[in-house]
Amino acid sequence: MNILVIGSGGREHAIAYAVKQSPLCQKLVCAPGNPGMSSLGECIPVSVSDPKAIADLAEKEKIDLTIIGPEIPLVAGVVDEFRKRGLRAFGPIAAAAALEGSKAFSKNVMKKYGIPTADYETFTDLESAQAYLRAHPAPIVVKASGLAAGKGAVVCLTDEEAFQAIEEMLGEKAVFGESGKTVVIEEFMEGEEASLFAICDGKDYVLLSSAQDHKRIFD
Repeated sequence: MNILVIGSGGREHAIAYAVKQSPLCQKLVCAPGNPGMSSLGECIPVSVSDPKAIADLAEKEKIDLTIIGPEIPLVAGVVDEFRKRGLRAFGPIAAAAALEGSKAFSKNVMKKYGIPTADYETFTDLESAQAYLRAHPAPIVVKASGLAAGKGAVVCLTDEEAFQAIEEMLGEKAVFGESGKTVVIEEFMEGEEASLFAICDGKDYVLLSSAQDHKRIFD
């Protein structure tokens, strides 16, 4: 098989390394890849936010299977574009990727279907968010709804931190740009943070190993 791995981070490097070990892999292409990945396969520049460019590359390189690592191309609809062209890709369509691309959307889905989640409210203007914080003192969690490279969730242990977080997201600074135009303010839940992963085809699922994505220094 000719396999294409989309992305340039450590996640995609690990995927490419594992793919290279498979006897099914005849040719490995990484796009855009990174210097470390170049020892595993050919790295070809491509914009990960451009589904058509990625699909064009897959057709040009005669790719049998494309594995998409980052969230950005998934939210942009790269799998939808592949399906239109009859190309095989591992990843969700844009409608399903919205669960990752919009925290507000995913929280609303959980609420609608009775999936346990922390209490929350969503805001698009600074004054309403500030009023909510005055009625709900810290500790509290403030999240930019959109993709923010894993840095959009702020655990605020003081009221000052909470007000600063919403000011940075909804105020003039708008540090997260479009991703911070909608903010989720969420109940603080104490305990160990963990992520559990599953691969699902719409009918069946396979559980993978759990992990902990803990970015807060000195804890």
